[in-house]
Amino acid sequence: MTKHSAFSAEDAAPAQTGRRFTSYPPASCRTAAAQATGCWLDAAVARRAEHDDWMEKHPSALAEFESVLAAAKGKQVVMFLDYDGTLSPIVKDPDSAVMTDEMREAVRGVAEHFPTAIVSGRCRDKVFNFVKLAELYYAGSHGMDIKGPTAQSKHAKAKAEAVLCQPASEFLPVIDEVCRALTATTAAIPGATVENNKFCLSVHFRCVQEEKWRALEDQVRSVLKDYPDLHLTKGRKVLEIRPSIKWDKGNALQFLLEALGFADSNNVFPIYIGDDRTDEDAFKVLRSMGQGIGILVSKIPKETSASYSLQEPSEVKEFLHKLVKSKQRD
Repeated sequence: MTKHSAFSAEDAAPAQTGRRFTSYPPASCRTAAAQATGCWLDAAVARRAEHDDWMEKHPSALAEFESVLAAAKGKQVVMFLDYDGTLSPIVKDPDSAVMTDEMREAVRGVAEHFPTAIVSGRCRDKVFNFVKLAELYYAGSHGMDIKGPTAQSKHAKAKAEAVLCQPASEFLPVIDEVCRALTATTAAIPGATVENNKFCLSVHFRCVQEEKWRALEDQVRSVLKDYPDLHLTKGRKVLEIRPSIKWDKGNALQFLLEALGFADSNNVFPIYIGDDRTDEDAFKVLRSMGQGIGILVSKIPKETSASYSLQEPSEVKEFLHKLVKSKQRD
């Protein structure tokens, strides 16, 4: 049988007398390539080791689900859920961060068995319009705007259904004023958007070119220098402007537990799931209480006070389903 190749021997140019041919690539290139590959492999191994170490400290709440159930046994589970990045994916346009019908049903199922609250940096009305479940508690503006269920909830006491907490009400006029100033100031930076969350503001820069991030932050700070009662924090591709009062998502968690009748109770097991820096305040409260668990939603290792982790909203949905099924087995 004749062997075929891409080029036959006749196609090759004859070697020229006296000319030396160097194998390809040259040894120097091979050495550089080997070094680059070695460095890449070393970095990959280091990242893997870092990830494994982080997962050991913050194991998957799905993989360790039975351990979570064991810790909650005999106690009243109270569920706290962030919205963006937890119940819905992070998207470029904040107004397009809708949750799926499947996720909504998962949250509805949890709320049938456990008191459930949505705790978000968003305006309370806006996050309600996303979730569309009237039997939940809603804490908007990073917990500075809290309201109880507007529909009958078997978990709510009479006073809890009428819950309304707005510790930053006096800041409403200045928030509106700063919103107008920031909208005008940042208009020259393509992709920057200012969102009025009623008791706080968000300047989104997910759609801003990276080389303009610093300029945007400088513009925001230049506006805020005239408003000492407001302070700036950073989230995931967002700058947050909030009143300088001692109130955050951790305070909201404590307020809601008290409204539900679980203040100083040893028979409650709060579960807080969130993905952002602002959720760390709630994780820290749970750590200090020594009750319940915090679950960070993240695909990459981050410094956190959460006890467990989930990678993305789809895993949050799976966790909620498992929690409901466990309750149905009881």
